[in-house]
Parts: sequence; structure tokens; C-alpha cells
Amino acid sequence: MAPYLLLVLHILFFLTGLSGIHGVSTVSHVSVSEGGSITIPCLYHHGSEKHVKYWCSGYFFNFCSTLIRTDSQSASNWLSIADNVTTRVFTVTMKNLQLRVSGYFWCAVEKGDTTHLYLSVATGTAGLYVDQQHVTGVEGQSVTVNCNYSNSGDFCWCRLGGSCVERTVGNLDGASVALKRILANGKKVMIVTMSQLKMKNTGWYWCAVGDLQMPVHITVNQPTTTQSNTTTTNQNNGGTDEKRQERIQSLLVVLLIPLSLLVVVIAATLVTLKMLRKQKEKKAKDQPANTTVQSADSEQNITYSTVSHTRGTAQQGLNPESHGDLYSTVIPMQHRTAQREAEPGDVVYSTVAAHQR
Repeated sequence: MAPYLLLVLHILFFLTGLSGIHGVSTVSHVSVSEGGSITIPCLYHHGSEKHVKYWCSGYFFNFCSTLIRTDSQSASNWLSIADNVTTRVFTVTMKNLQLRVSGYFWCAVEKGDTTHLYLSVATGTAGLYVDQQHVTGVEGQSVTVNCNYSNSGDFCWCRLGGSCVERTVGNLDGASVALKRILANGKKVMIVTMSQLKMKNTGWYWCAVGDLQMPVHITVNQPTTTQSNTTTTNQNNGGTDEKRQERIQSLLVVLLIPLSLLVVVIAATLVTLKMLRKQKEKKAKDQPANTTVQSADSEQNITYSTVSHTRGTAQQGLNPESHGDLYSTVIPMQHRTAQREAEPGDVVYSTVAAHQR
């Protein structure tokens, strides 16, 4: 019902000229959980820096009730206002919101510029919310904003008073923007990543899903000396690591070839040695057993002698003193070799005869 009423009010305000929509910019519809808090940014144009800004509630601006002003802030536990004339944005922060607070509110500048929004306080989880409305980043780096939502519709990421990124990737004031929808722990999340941040990216943004918006402030700080050194070191380390990996790969390629050749040579040597060993063992098995052969030279030094008694002398003693001299004919082996070659089984016979003196 609220979106339709908002549309009707836009038409009425435009026709009656009661709405100064060309002077102030803000979101159009926000949702907050009961007991929660929210900060609403109101961007005004150049020339209104010295004018009083205020916040009021009601369906029509002419009949709205002023809740707080920049020139006379009353002590309040749930409502505060602040004006930044440098960025030309005044903000209104509401805390511990209750269901009865739901309704239309107005950002107003004293000279007459106004704009309005609808605030809905939900009993359960808000239709669109962020974990933090204030995010800090460093120049040259990136920030991430998680926009949690339960409604449906198109999504986009916009700068307050500026352009929007409605696709998955885009650019806002020199920063790259990436949008991604995921489902995490049963919750639908639109992840907004702004990278390559610049100092001029500091400001108010808002994520939108369907007819709901949620403002987010991003502060971009200059890198400190430590951060700069860390970034430079990381970059240098990245380059050093890449060069080191290249050197290692080149070294591996250089060593791989000789190592492969060495392995081949060792394998071939082992195979050759094994084959030679097998041949040697086979040759030893085929060789006949060794036999002891007496050399011919040793046989030549042996003289065989056979002693036989002649007939008629059997009764005679063999004592040389009583029967005379005993003669023996000895034929050395070397004399018989002229006839035939001596063999181990040959026997040399000799005749011994006793002669009387």
C-alpha cells in the first residue's frame, strides 16, 4: 500500500508545487526492524550551506511536524541531526525505532527546498538492510557492502545525487563496481564491491532492491606509510615470486635433460653388468671338472726298477758278500720315449743277476 500512496503523493506534490524535489535529494523508501536504527542523508545544492536544515514528519510538507533543526537541537535519545557544509549533506539519525514511527518524513532546507521519503518499521527482519551503514576503505584498494534483502525486484547501486550501476559491473566516479547476488545461509544477499578506490569516492551511496533502498556511507582514506610499504612490498613480493618461479622452472628444465641421460646410462650399465654376470656363470657351469695331471717332467725324474731272480739262483742268498756283486740294469724313462710316449701306466723292467767272483 505504501508504494502506491507514495506515487500518488509525488503526483500531488508536483501538481501543487509543494515539493522542492529539485533542491534536496535522498532515498525514497527505507525499511528498519523494530528497535533498530538508521541514518538518512539529505543532499542539498550549492548555495544552501548557511541555511537552517530540519527534519519533519507528515503526509504533506505544509502540515508536517518539525522534529529537529540544525540551529536548535533539543536533547533527544532517539533523534539527532548534523550538517556537513563541505559535502553539502545533512544527516538525520533515528534510534530505537518503534512501529508507531512508520510514515512519511521530510528533508527540508529553510529557503524552501524539500524532499520526502517513506520509513517503514517492520516487526521482524527488515526487507532490505546492511550490516553497517558506515564503511571505510583505503585509496587504491576496495570495499565490500552486503545488502541483505527479502523482497524481489531489480537491484542497483547508486551514488546519492549521482548515477547508478544497474548491471553486474560498472563504474562510478572512477571506481570499478561489481554486483553479485548470492544465497548465504538461507538469506539473499547482494554483494557490492567497489575497487580501485579514489579519494573522490568518499560519500553517500545506496543499494536498491525493488522499491526499497538502504543508504551507505563510504569513507576513503589515504594509505598510511605502513599500508603503502605493505602494498609496495606485496607488489614487489608478487614480482619477485613470479621471477623466482620462472627461474625455478628454467632450472628444472635445464637439470631434467642431464638427469634423464644419467638415469638412462645407469640403467644401461646395470643391464650390461647383469648380462655379463649371467654369461660368466653359464660358462663356469659348462666347463668340465678339473683333473690332476702329472706333468711329464715329474715323470721323467722317476725311474722304475723290477728285480727278478734268474733260474738257479733261487736258493742262493742275495748277500753280495757271499755271492758276489748284484748288478741291475736300470732304464730311465727318458730313454724309452724314443720308442713311444710314456704313459702313466707304463712299468720299466730291469734284470738283476748275481755273478760269482
